[in-house]
Amino acid sequence: FLETVLTRNQSVEQAVLSVSEGRDRAMGVQFYLLAAHIEGGARLGEALEKVPGFLPPQVNAMLNAGEKLGDMKKVLPACREVLRVAKPVVCLAVPSIGFASTLPELYLAVGTFGLFVGAVDATMNMQGAVTEKRYGYSIITAFYGLWSMAGILGGLWNAAAGKLGLSLGAAFAIAGACGLAGSAASGRFLFSKAEDVAPVSEAAAKAAGISIPWRPIILIGIAMGCMYIGDAAVSNFSSVYMDKVQHGSKVLLPLAFAAYQAMMVLGRVIGDHTVRRFGAAAVVRAGAIVAAIGLLGVVLAPSPGLAIGAFALTGLGFCVVPPQCFSATSKLDPTGSGIAISRVNVFNYAGFVLGAALAGGIAGGVGGPLGWRAAFAAPLALTMVIVVLARGFAPQPVIGGAGGAARAAGAGTAAPG
Repeated sequence: FLETVLTRNQSVEQAVLSVSEGRDRAMGVQFYLLAAHIEGGARLGEALEKVPGFLPPQVNAMLNAGEKLGDMKKVLPACREVLRVAKPVVCLAVPSIGFASTLPELYLAVGTFGLFVGAVDATMNMQGAVTEKRYGYSIITAFYGLWSMAGILGGLWNAAAGKLGLSLGAAFAIAGACGLAGSAASGRFLFSKAEDVAPVSEAAAKAAGISIPWRPIILIGIAMGCMYIGDAAVSNFSSVYMDKVQHGSKVLLPLAFAAYQAMMVLGRVIGDHTVRRFGAAAVVRAGAIVAAIGLLGVVLAPSPGLAIGAFALTGLGFCVVPPQCFSATSKLDPTGSGIAISRVNVFNYAGFVLGAALAGGIAGGVGGPLGWRAAFAAPLALTMVIVVLARGFAPQPVIGGAGGAARAAGAGTAAPG
């Protein structure tokens, strides 16, 4: 509705009055109350204050910001458009990696992939956070479960492609084609500009008198960074650990990471239910403790079987941390813009890069089997930081201070009438 209005260069107030003349009952009683206030001379923001619950508080806040900025188009983000462009580019970059014949070509392909997958990652989490807000309860962990399952399917496809004798380029091209098909099928279901309301920049939010509480958001980011340090250690070195420490056979080497991923999927299948029942803070705290016990098992495991079980326990504990990070960050961002989510997402990549360097550096510095045990001791210590920071995962939603937006917090988050 808003998107259509702005395309026609019509004010929102004029559009509301125009639609109200149609007397369409599907618009709901609250819409006609809003129209009556506007017809009486109220501005959009003032009218929304008088019809509590018509829009979610975050949307109220950003419409208020748009009025102050004098340009409603500035409060309509383009995360759907970013995803529509970035996802196909990622899918096309995958086969280009496989077909690269020189180092410059490989660097270019991998760089392109990394750039656009970062855009997909951030906007994907924004879409997930908006979806969770619409439902009003935890569902974002299930999305991460699907993401984990897709990762497992990708690994299985690579194994099958090797058995079939396909070249790396051909295998990646088939995977990319599947990704393109999925992107085309899902693109139309993404939230549009009219449904995902936010400013284009933090400066725009500040101009409207809305500030983002960065301290609790950064603490959440630190927790996610600590989790991804552990995730990087497992992802990069679990097979090396199984070889150098447990002296496992070639069949056993990949099973540690497989167990880690399998339990991560399982945990994410039930994660939303546990969050609804016990609360995000309690679930993240318990998950971090379980992950710490798992990493302690990795450090001390005397046999391959126990080591595999310890990696599985680590995956079960870590599984809820990233989705709940984004869920909590979304609640703390009064602009609803995704600015905070995109910045917290940086901790994801920073943690993963640091984790690989940290674990590998410790293993190389200490040397021998003891070095690889020590490599997992550092993530173990950092996982306890998540336990300490877990209380920040159950924040009260923060609403912007622009005019009636703050008072709109008590109106709930009901969808338009």
